[in-house]
Amino acid sequence: MLPLGLGYVEGVTHNYIRHGTTTLFAALDVANGRILAQCRARHRHQEFLAFLKHIDANVPTTLDVHLVVDNYATHKHPKVRAWLAARPRFHLHFTPTYSSWLNQVERWFALLSQRQIRRGSFVSAKDLVAKIETFVDAYNAKSTPFVWTATSDAILEKVGKICKAINGTRH
Repeated sequence: MLPLGLGYVEGVTHNYIRHGTTTLFAALDVANGRILAQCRARHRHQEFLAFLKHIDANVPTTLDVHLVVDNYATHKHPKVRAWLAARPRFHLHFTPTYSSWLNQVERWFALLSQRQIRRGSFVSAKDLVAKIETFVDAYNAKSTPFVWTATSDAILEKVGKICKAINGTRH
């Protein structure tokens, strides 16, 4: 990373090399703020199924599991649907397009980016994964639930303004 300076924003050097990427699957326990996370090399239905199995193994069987997910194709794959159909305690809730802010785990992803990833330097994808795992462990050691600070009336008022601006109606 290049340092910040007067008149220019941060950036990377001309010879910056990206040493790989990872796909991070994360599930937030809204009751206590803890995160279940797994990094995978790819983001296909196979990896999503493996993460669902990880959740299944780590959440007490007496609890229902509600997953708020986006509309990505892996969440709707026939093998994923079949796995979920065999496990009625799992409930998927799909966020509307462009509304990931409704998903509290997105707030956690922002914290991860701010505190661990952004401005970081990683020598390999393995190094990146190790730093993500370290962050998850440290975060879980002192996790607390996220608390909404906006009132429902304030949120609905903003949504109403956006809807009116977009299509001239309140809904």
